[in-house]
Amino acid sequence: MTWVFLGLAIVTEIAATMFLRLAAFGRKRWYIPVGIGYAGAFFFLSLALAAGMPLSVGYGLWSAIGVAATAVLAALIFKEPLTLAMGAGIALICTGVLLVELGA
Repeated sequence: MTWVFLGLAIVTEIAATMFLRLAAFGRKRWYIPVGIGYAGAFFFLSLALAAGMPLSVGYGLWSAIGVAATAVLAALIFKEPLTLAMGAGIALICTGVLLVELGA
């Protein structure tokens, strides 16, 4: 269940961030799913940690996958740029988190 909880934390955080983009453009009603999504993300992350996942691994994966998926989804959904430099940065983040996980 640890990985299920982490997966739910990641999905809810990414969804909340996508709604935040909508809310930022004056659609105030989108702040409701933003708040629910971020609260859910922290709730599920805490369940993953309570189930035994190390903090460095859980938070590292949560944040890295969140950054990478948000950048890709923002490019696909909102037509935001996704440059080669951004792709390299995402790769470096993922590499760093992998090294932290292997070290744990």
